[in-house]
Amino acid sequence: MQRKEDIVVVGGYGHVGRTICEILEKKYPGKVYAAGRSLVKAKQFSQSTDGKIKPMQVDINNPLPTDKLERVKLIIMCLDQTDADFVRAVFRSGIHYVDVSANGLFLNEIEKYKREAEDNGSSAVLSVGLAPGITNLLALEAERQMDQIEEIEIAIMLGLGDSHGKAALEWTVDSLAAKFEVKQGNRQVEVESFTDRRLYHFGDKMGNRYAYRFPFSDQQTLSRTLKASSISTRFCLDSAMVTKILAITKKTGAVRLLQIGWLKNLIVRAMGRLHLRDDGFAIKVEASGRNLEGKLLHADFLLQGKNQSIITAKVTAAVAKHLYDSPPPGGVYHIEQLTDIAYIQKELGSAISLKTAVN
Repeated sequence: MQRKEDIVVVGGYGHVGRTICEILEKKYPGKVYAAGRSLVKAKQFSQSTDGKIKPMQVDINNPLPTDKLERVKLIIMCLDQTDADFVRAVFRSGIHYVDVSANGLFLNEIEKYKREAEDNGSSAVLSVGLAPGITNLLALEAERQMDQIEEIEIAIMLGLGDSHGKAALEWTVDSLAAKFEVKQGNRQVEVESFTDRRLYHFGDKMGNRYAYRFPFSDQQTLSRTLKASSISTRFCLDSAMVTKILAITKKTGAVRLLQIGWLKNLIVRAMGRLHLRDDGFAIKVEASGRNLEGKLLHADFLLQGKNQSIITAKVTAAVAKHLYDSPPPGGVYHIEQLTDIAYIQKELGSAISLKTAVN
C-alpha cells in the first residue's frame, strides 16, 4: 500500500487556489498538485512554477480518479459545488478535506455525512477563509471572554480595490436578493439580504460605515457551534456610495433585474474592473454577555488587512498544514472547532492587525 502524502488543490490554478498551492509547496515540496477540469491550465500553472507544483486533471462533476488518489492525504476545494457527491467520495477514500466555500446550505449538506467521514477516518474542515473563517475565530474569541455570551454581531467591510475572483463577484450579486435564517433570541428568524442596516466603526482610517445583513454562512454555523442567543453578519464596501447604490437597488426592487443573465454578467464585469479605493478590508466583531457575577460585558474586535483573496488563501493554507500534520479524529468540523485566532495570527504575521477591547 502506497503512503498517503500528497495534497491536491481543486481549483488550484484559480484566483485563490494558486496562492494556496504556492504556500504549501514551500513546506511540502514535490507533494502539491494544482487540479481542475482543464489539464492545459493546470500544466500552464505548473510550468510557471518550474514544475514545483504538479498538474492534475479532476472534474468534480465526474467520479474521482481513484488511481490518481492512492497517494493523496488531503484535498482542498476552492470551487463551488452543487451537491455533496464529490465530498462523499473523498470521505469514502479516507482523505482529509478542506473547503473554502461560503455557501451555508452546501456546508450544511456536508455536515449530514459526518458519520461517513468518521467511519473512514476522514477529517473535514469547513468555514475556512476570511468570512467564513476569520470571522468565526473572532466570534469564538469573543465568547471566550465571557462566562455567559448573549449576542455576537459581525460586520465585514471589503475594499473595491481588491482583485476579487469572478465567482466571488457573482455570489455577491446573486446574494442581494437572498432570504436566509439567523439566530435571534434563541429562535431561527428569516431575514432578507441588504436590509436592517447598522452603523459600525471600522477604525480611524475608514471611520463609520453602515453595514447590511448578508448571507455569509458564518452566522448559520456559529449558531450551532457557539452558545450566543443571537448572531448576525452584516456587509458593506469601503465605498459608502457603492454600498448605498446596492441598498437602493434592493429597496426599490430593482434587484430582480439582476436575475437577467446578460445584465448580471455586465454588472459582474463592471465590478471586476472597479478600483475606486484600495484593497483593504476590515472585520468588526461586537459581542455582549455577562461574567459570573452577572455584570454586563462588551467585547470589541477590529481586524484589518489587505487583499482578502490572499488572506483567504493564507488562512486556508494554515488550516491545511494543521490538518496535514495533526489531523483530529475523523469527522466534520468548522474552523472554530479546530483552531483559534491566535494560531492564525501566528501563521499570517504582519498580514493582519487585530485590536481588542473587553470591558
